[in-house]
Amino acid sequence: MCGIVGAIASRNVVPVLVEGLKRLEYRGYDSAGIAVLAGDKIRRVRRVGRVAEMENAAMAEDLTGQVGIGHTRWATHGGVTEPNAHPHVSGELIAVVHNGIIENHEAKRAELRDAGYTFSSQTDTEVIAHLVHHYYQQERNLFAAVKHAVRELTGAYAIGVIALDRPDELVCARMGCPLLVGLGEGENFIASDVSAILSATRRVIFLEEGDIGLLTRDSVMLTDKDDQPVERAIHVSDVSLASLELGPYSHFMQKEIHEQPKAIADTLENLLDSGFVPELFGAQAADVLSRVRGVKILACGTSYYAGLTAKYWIEAMAGIQCDVEIASEYRYRAAWADPEHLVVTISQSGETLDTMEALKYARELGHKWALSICNVRESAIPRASDLVFYTRAGAEIGVASTKAFTTQLVALFTLAATLAKLRGKLGDADEARLIDELRHLPGSVQHALNLEPQIKAWADRFAAKNDALFLGRGLHYPIALEGALKLKEITYIHAEAYPAGELKHGPLALVDENMPVVVIAPNDSLLEKVKSNMQEVSARGGELFVFADLDSHFEDSPGVHVIRTPRHSGVLSPIVHTIPVQMLSYHVALARGTDVDKPRNLAKSVTVE
Repeated sequence: MCGIVGAIASRNVVPVLVEGLKRLEYRGYDSAGIAVLAGDKIRRVRRVGRVAEMENAAMAEDLTGQVGIGHTRWATHGGVTEPNAHPHVSGELIAVVHNGIIENHEAKRAELRDAGYTFSSQTDTEVIAHLVHHYYQQERNLFAAVKHAVRELTGAYAIGVIALDRPDELVCARMGCPLLVGLGEGENFIASDVSAILSATRRVIFLEEGDIGLLTRDSVMLTDKDDQPVERAIHVSDVSLASLELGPYSHFMQKEIHEQPKAIADTLENLLDSGFVPELFGAQAADVLSRVRGVKILACGTSYYAGLTAKYWIEAMAGIQCDVEIASEYRYRAAWADPEHLVVTISQSGETLDTMEALKYARELGHKWALSICNVRESAIPRASDLVFYTRAGAEIGVASTKAFTTQLVALFTLAATLAKLRGKLGDADEARLIDELRHLPGSVQHALNLEPQIKAWADRFAAKNDALFLGRGLHYPIALEGALKLKEITYIHAEAYPAGELKHGPLALVDENMPVVVIAPNDSLLEKVKSNMQEVSARGGELFVFADLDSHFEDSPGVHVIRTPRHSGVLSPIVHTIPVQMLSYHVALARGTDVDKPRNLAKSVTVE
């Protein structure tokens, strides 16, 4: 959520800023703006709505400049209005963009008002602009002014700052929110995501907590949280520009659904060569994974549902306790910690604030070992972890997670099998069988994708509905949860998921002819139980939409619609059954005419509370 891009160059940076903001649209936003140093003044353009509207305004004003900052805002403090949009300016001298939340903004606002500052917005960000201005007036040193200002801030921030009379400087700072520096030839950049600057450079420095940077056209100087000069490693990004383009698809969500066979195959590549070896998780993994007595998974949203699936795998295969907690809740409760339990964090971006803070809290409680499952290399959560498994989903632009989720499931299954092998619960023959099943998994996912025409035919039935119920049992209950979440996210249909056995304990009261009931019904040991639950729905006049396996014995009948996924995939079945529920949500969203890739009120990377 929110996005930052900044540039200092010997060319007009407005096109760089605009393109960068377009690349950041997927993060979620409701307004956009840029500010550049233009001769004797700061010129600023802000608009509510899409980046394209701001771009048109900038072109109409012939906006140009060699130093500038840009921002896409997702409203937190104050409504969606142009005065609340970034960049914010103080004294026509300082311009600031900011991601995050400043928790002590009200106290600082009162102090600054007493000092004579006038506020034109409701945002916490304007406090930063005025604080920097206050200190800049004292010594005309922009780097020092930012350093003094951030010391007074409580909360999370990533900021970019420019000053009218410092045309050769761009200052940035990071605490709790992602920010990186891009290194060019005679030009340098800042961004909250590498995708924003890929057209200009692939060489990036990921800032650490508390880092403050001073960028000129030819240099980057960093200090750490202790105000000591520091050098950070330079990384060459392997993100492809092609992965950020739609190609032949209508939406990024559609593209990313169809990219899942490749994403899964890429994530499995090393495993298929090596088998379930601890080294897949890092150099220390053999020692750590052989000593853990249990697993605690911390995650949010879709990643939390991946964790719930992993609980079934880990306890059944490895025979050790696995607890799964919503990170945003865990970090605020008096939790009990066993130091011998491995903390596993799951985050697509590696920057999810609640998950990062939950990891810090787990460390404070005494947990010794942490493993990160993440899709973004060198992001904050992997850097704070002892072990890491990088999924290889590639860039995911659609707000509703698809290929990131299924590759997380692959990573978690790999963890479960590795723990089982280390504990002597997975013999050579079973390991070979599971690896063979994983080798065939991309093909099974492709077969599920081939069901799209049948799923599309269901969409019109759903489009007019206001509510839906998803049911699953055992391993597939978390997939029902994920299906309900996807439907909520992009269609705005109210959807809930329940373990099918819980129907008679309350949800059955909701079932009537207006409540479509989606059932995940694989051909496993719980199939007969699921069939009984379906009878309960039919008896109340409910309309059933059933995702069954090819070898299940289901037939269409009045009020019962059946689509068969490939032959039952055993313990990997949850991954295959994820595909049709994603497809269903996508096509219902199309039928309802909602914004598939940018659903209202939601953001891709949740870096604030």
